[in-house]
Amino acid sequence: MSEMSVLGVMRSIIPITRFNKGEASRIFEEVEASGTKIVMKNNRPACVLISPEKYESLMEMLSDYILLEEAEARMARFDPKEAMSQKEVMESLGITDADLDDVENSISGKKHLLRL
Repeated sequence: MSEMSVLGVMRSIIPITRFNKGEASRIFEEVEASGTKIVMKNNRPACVLISPEKYESLMEMLSDYILLEEAEARMARFDPKEAMSQKEVMESLGITDADLDDVENSISGKKHLLRL
């Protein structure tokens, strides 16, 4: 729904009877054009139809929000006295500088040194 107004909401509402009349294909075209449709059954919202692109965008925003919540919770519990340096972490895991020199970055496919 591109408009967050009463008019925008009114334009996005469709009765479920349109599906019963064989208009599914046309409704899906409308969703593709507008991004969102609210299907009404017995004068109540029954479901919301959204384009795959809009759905993906919403899921990414939700995922980002969940990660932000987790990061904020971790920062609230963070105690600098318990923090370890990179050198201490590497020593505790038995990782050497030479080990890091040979690691390939799997995202870009290019070799990068993994230094913090």
